[in-house]
Amino acid sequence: MGNHPHTTGNGLLGLLRKAELRRLKMQRTLAGMKPRWVMYEADEHVDDTRLRPGRRSKLRTILFLVLACCLSTALPAQKPTSTDAGQASPKAVHHAGLDRSGKTRKGKASYYGRQFYTKKMADGTRMDPQSNAAASKTLPLGTTARVTNLENGSSEVVEIRDRGPYVKNRIVDVSPKTADKLGLKKDGTAPVEVKPMEVPQPDGSVKPGAGVAETRRGKPSVGAPDF
Repeated sequence: MGNHPHTTGNGLLGLLRKAELRRLKMQRTLAGMKPRWVMYEADEHVDDTRLRPGRRSKLRTILFLVLACCLSTALPAQKPTSTDAGQASPKAVHHAGLDRSGKTRKGKASYYGRQFYTKKMADGTRMDPQSNAAASKTLPLGTTARVTNLENGSSEVVEIRDRGPYVKNRIVDVSPKTADKLGLKKDGTAPVEVKPMEVPQPDGSVKPGAGVAETRRGKPSVGAPDF
């Protein structure tokens, strides 16, 4: 009689399992020779479910790669946001609101502290405490203006080369040298009048400001409050 197909299939399956068991035993032997290889437990009874241990490793590798791809795509899309409005750049906030009219303004003046000496200003140059550089929130860079201390009448011509001061009611920051001449170093601030003299325009021209016009007329100025 010929061999029954079911009996023959069982026999082949048994041979395959024995061959796989021999391969696993050989791997255990090699693992003992190389310390970096994964060690198998020395057990003669090998579970049939471990005949293909590489499947779990491959699955874990695939899952790790998928998660890594998802994270690498999601993280760059996140943009840092600030809950504090004060963190916004003052230069960006005030750059759009430039006043090129040349009108006289009144407010408070302060002066640069030591921590700002030699630091770069908005025009790219470094702050020189002995210069006539000044900062304004609204006047275009390159504007020349006459700053008058309303408490003592002292006045000096400054050049707007920086942005600031970013403190309420203050309209100009002057250099320490100018602050000495204006007499505002003692208190740190003083009420002043700022009269633009030459105001750069977007087309490259220069517009005479209120300081020049009032000087020509020989009349006292009346400034509009800037706060």
